[in-house]
Amino acid sequence: MERSPADVYQEHCRRRELAYQVDRHGRPVFRPRVGPTEWRVSGGRGTVYATTVVRPRGGEAYNLVLVDLDEGFRMMSAVVGRAPEDVAIGARVRLAWREPGDGEDAPVPVFEVEAA
Repeated sequence: MERSPADVYQEHCRRRELAYQVDRHGRPVFRPRVGPTEWRVSGGRGTVYATTVVRPRGGEAYNLVLVDLDEGFRMMSAVVGRAPEDVAIGARVRLAWREPGDGEDAPVPVFEVEAA
């Protein structure tokens, strides 16, 4: 039996690789799914497409971003290493990793703003 796309993606994350798929026409596909696709590994660079600051009651504020990866797919993540309010649309970012937390079994892809 073939492994699930989620298992393959998590295995890549354990190796600190941001994996995505391409369809039979060469178009990038993300989130991984079942179908006639091929796995590839992203170079981990992209541009912030959208950002917002989440302020949970009683918790610390954090940002939530959509990043357009250079390979042509978009993913939701976070930018680390700066105040949530300082993350700007259009900022160039590079892949980083957050260690697994409760209920997570693999590192989580996050981003850092590239130095200008």
